[in-house]
Amino acid sequence: MKKKILFICIENSNRSQISQAFARMFGGKNVEAYSAGSQPSGKINPKAIAFMKELGYDLSTHSSKSLEKVKAFAPFDVVVTLGCGDICPWMPARVFLDWNIPDPKEMNEIDFRKTGYMIAEKVNLLLQSI
Repeated sequence: MKKKILFICIENSNRSQISQAFARMFGGKNVEAYSAGSQPSGKINPKAIAFMKELGYDLSTHSSKSLEKVKAFAPFDVVVTLGCGDICPWMPARVFLDWNIPDPKEMNEIDFRKTGYMIAEKVNLLLQSI
């Protein structure tokens, strides 16, 4: 049975989008991955699109969306918040995780990549555990 995972950050333009992409890449048919933002920016960061493109994933097909838009897919098996702190709302899920990952939005390319690979590692470990 597929596992449903929701990744939440503030703008839904970097961390949660990259997490969703890695969950789809690593989880394949066994995962339904979603992402949303508590205050969505309405766009995906071009740095995130370029980073994932290098890894063979087209993030330009994604859109920045609100929690309201993904609520219809609840309940989730896992909800992962990515550094959104006190503004992260509750969503129906069996497991809640908080990954305190810095927002890479203003990072230089090297630090952005480090953050992206940190997310990849965490998503991989998560998928192995569920």
